[in-house]
Amino acid sequence: MTGPRTLAIEPLTKAGFAPFGVVIERDGAEIRMINEGTTTRYHALSQVDVAAGGGMPILSIFAGTPRPAPIAVSMMERHPLGSQAFMPLSDHDWLVVVAPTNADDSAPDFDGLRCFQARGDQGVSYAPNVWHHPLLVCQQQDFLIADRAGPDGELASVNLQEHWEDAPVAVIKL
Repeated sequence: MTGPRTLAIEPLTKAGFAPFGVVIERDGAEIRMINEGTTTRYHALSQVDVAAGGGMPILSIFAGTPRPAPIAVSMMERHPLGSQAFMPLSDHDWLVVVAPTNADDSAPDFDGLRCFQARGDQGVSYAPNVWHHPLLVCQQQDFLIADRAGPDGELASVNLQEHWEDAPVAVIKL
């Protein structure tokens, strides 16, 4: 039996990440000077897609802790009713692992797993229904998160699907 494959770590780029969502960064952004010319606004870096099922946008802070290395990938999750955006609050690199959906839309296609190394000034917004690994940081790091809460303000399990494998399908060596 073959063990888990080692995922190559590729730089996070807008083109490379496009099938999974949007890279949030200043590069290429529309710039608007505001507040009497004292503030540069990098305008509309990503949309927040949360309206399905009466959802509402919320902001949270996640405090990420590194996982043991090598990082074993044995689960993925997705949010069918809304996008989910992660923006680091400090200048530390972090990892983004995504996968396309299998042919019958029931699970991630682990053969298509990709691992991106994001810079500390780059965030991502996962499109609705995109399989991704939970937050992966290389060191303790906080993130500002924009995602969906249900009409009652709760994080409904209907907007979280997890897929677990019995053993790791891939590892990430830092």
